[in-house]
Amino acid sequence: MVKIFPTTEDLAQYFGSLLSARICETPANRYFSWVLSGGNTPKMMFREIASNFRNNTDWHKVKVFWCDERCVGPDNTESNYRMARETLLKHIPIPAGNIFKIQGEADPVSEAARYSEVVSHYVNPNKGIPQFDLMMLGLGEDGHTASIFPENIHLFCSDKLFEPAEHPYTKQNRITATGKIINHAKSVVIIATGKSKASKVAQVINQRRGWDRLPVSLVHPENGELLWLLDQQSAFNIK
Repeated sequence: MVKIFPTTEDLAQYFGSLLSARICETPANRYFSWVLSGGNTPKMMFREIASNFRNNTDWHKVKVFWCDERCVGPDNTESNYRMARETLLKHIPIPAGNIFKIQGEADPVSEAARYSEVVSHYVNPNKGIPQFDLMMLGLGEDGHTASIFPENIHLFCSDKLFEPAEHPYTKQNRITATGKIINHAKSVVIIATGKSKASKVAQVINQRRGWDRLPVSLVHPENGELLWLLDQQSAFNIK
């Protein structure tokens, strides 16, 4: 499903309402697992949630995870964890024990293995694989999602839950979720905003030439719930 909003603010409010409703629907005896993404677009989502959904959402039954992380310390300006902490987590009453960050400062190979074990321990499984309730993903201008780029698209098909990755141009080390756990989530929400994303959005949604070589094109949750949230600028080229 594709939903297009007049402004990014409207999109952010819709996502906040969706998230809050899903948390509310979660039975009292279980947790709601939410996977965060990094980048500028999620930052606006997080600020909206912190401002307007702080007091009407039961944050105590939410467990927070990340779809990827740059291999930097938690206070580094490039840290996805730091961005989420500054814009969201320190503004909502979520218990510290419910926040499961990727340790970007650790060895990426060891940390990918450790984080896979953490997710396996704290997220309820379905058919033997941890199943997140809601997973946020972004879309890069090159068609990447999480930290799976066209140059390392093979990581999407890994039999592991998380893998070390490398940015193809900056050579920065990262840790990323793989397609094994992305496509096993109950719901995946891909959020894209701005003119710079319009070309790739249209290429994937309209299945234009080369679309199937982009990592984001491989996102197909097994339960069928895939939601694209776009603003008018990012949806400009869709027909």
